[in-house]
Amino acid sequence: MKNTPVLTIRDLHQYFEQGTINETHALQGINLTITEGEFVTIIGGNGAGKSTLLNSIAGTLPIDTGQIVLDGKDITYDSVTKRARWIARVFQDPKMGTAQRLSVAENMALAAKRGEHHSLFRFGTPRSARPRFQVALKRLNLGLEDRLDTEIGLLSGGQRQAITLLMATLQKPEMLLLDEHTAALDPKTSATVLHLTEQLVNEEDLTALMITHNMQDAIKYGNRLLMLDHGKIVVDIAGEEKKHLTVPQLLDLFNKASQEELTDDELLLSADK
Repeated sequence: MKNTPVLTIRDLHQYFEQGTINETHALQGINLTITEGEFVTIIGGNGAGKSTLLNSIAGTLPIDTGQIVLDGKDITYDSVTKRARWIARVFQDPKMGTAQRLSVAENMALAAKRGEHHSLFRFGTPRSARPRFQVALKRLNLGLEDRLDTEIGLLSGGQRQAITLLMATLQKPEMLLLDEHTAALDPKTSATVLHLTEQLVNEEDLTALMITHNMQDAIKYGNRLLMLDHGKIVVDIAGEEKKHLTVPQLLDLFNKASQEELTDDELLLSADK
């Protein structure tokens, strides 16, 4: 892993319904630097600010105050479309990352042109690209390399999410955002997709941020772990310390850092999975 900064966030604040009685200070002065090759897992209870942070990086949520720099480029006010040249994202819902009426090959061809302007009326899958897509799909070990012409909406959620993950890395992104991308899958399929995620991140030397509600997954995957609480980073642990971390130790770190007991039911339940 290198020490070259890929993503730098400075004093990021985000508000919802600002100036009203329902005002929420969703992110409270986030400062974060992620270096090349880091695979960061992010965990926290409901309302901790995890999705708000990813939406801020992706550009789907305009920045209130602060700065976001990606590989030396100030992208604070860049549109989602412009950021798509450098940032790839895999959502929780497998249907969000693909066009269900297009074939597997057509979806992959679109992903291979991420960030480019193109017309669907002139769009097609170059025959020369098919062998590349087959080789990529074979890595998944799901038998999908023989289903290039299958309408992607006919595949299972797990197959579709695995392809979405592969599509996100066809053109190497500067930052890969994984937004609870296994939460909608059954436990067995989730484990398969997480294994594929780790494999792709390591083999392609990607820099990635992965949100999860599962403490075991947050500890098992990646080389750095962040825990958010009420819009602040309260735990930041990496390297050997993370590698040997246990769920009780993580809970203890949270309780000491936030000076309160972790009571979010969903997060507590995930500790036993």
